[in-house]
Amino acid sequence: MKVNTDKHVYMFSKNAIVATTVRSGTTITIETLDAFSNQIVDEHSTFDEIDMSAVNPATGAIYVEEAEVGDTLKVDIHSIDLADQGVMAVAPTLGVLGDEVQLFQSKIMKVNDKGVQFNDRITLPLRKMVGVIGVAPAGDDVSCGTPGNHGGNMDNTHMTEGATVYFPVATKGALFALGDVHATMGDGEVCVTGVEIAANVTVTLSVEKRKVEMPWLENEQSVEVIASAQTFEEAIQKGVKAWCSRLETEGGLSFDEAMMLISACGNTEVCHAVNPLKTVRVVMGKDVLRQVGME
Repeated sequence: MKVNTDKHVYMFSKNAIVATTVRSGTTITIETLDAFSNQIVDEHSTFDEIDMSAVNPATGAIYVEEAEVGDTLKVDIHSIDLADQGVMAVAPTLGVLGDEVQLFQSKIMKVNDKGVQFNDRITLPLRKMVGVIGVAPAGDDVSCGTPGNHGGNMDNTHMTEGATVYFPVATKGALFALGDVHATMGDGEVCVTGVEIAANVTVTLSVEKRKVEMPWLENEQSVEVIASAQTFEEAIQKGVKAWCSRLETEGGLSFDEAMMLISACGNTEVCHAVNPLKTVRVVMGKDVLRQVGME
């Protein structure tokens, strides 16, 4: 089964038009536009030519039949198949040093299995990842450019092949969507773009009858919570609190022990520095979690 790019949204919304309906356990390939909706075709493109209302499209929404409010949507990311060309851009006011950028400038880069051709001298290794991924929130619509407890534009470089992600279902059917794939991107995405690229992403969508409050991600090495807030301090506090609660509930630790364990061997890492909200991941290794009894 495949969902094509003619079915996409710019908002995560409980009122989103359904692109397709699947049953829990379905594996589906999702075709995505790049973050600019494929509007930048060469390095002569200008900022004025870009329809900013068409930025960060997510293909969907996908209705999962068994998903009910309070459930968890489990998403296994199997493969990310990239197009052969990606794009980056800088623009005045955008990014952590946007006030120092004078003019809009885009860069087109060839992409293949060997990496990303940044210029004649520099080839970047592939670091494939999905920037926007999530489900509909319970309340107001949320732009695909904004992260939150529903997921959205988290820009987490761990969101890649082999990862399993868990989202809180806040509306019937979950209304899942994803987009904003990168051929490579550094943590923080400091100029607002990674190597933006169209792709085909194959995932399996499964419903679990348990509850999570925000996105969690698991891979072979670790488990992490992804937290977004107005400031990095608030996001870190939110993520650490979520881990403390889980270590108490599932691991039988006291609050104080949980705090010490996170401080001793947990890693707090930046996902995104330039979104409307700041996003971090708080990561715990599975070797420690096995000793706690959570693996």
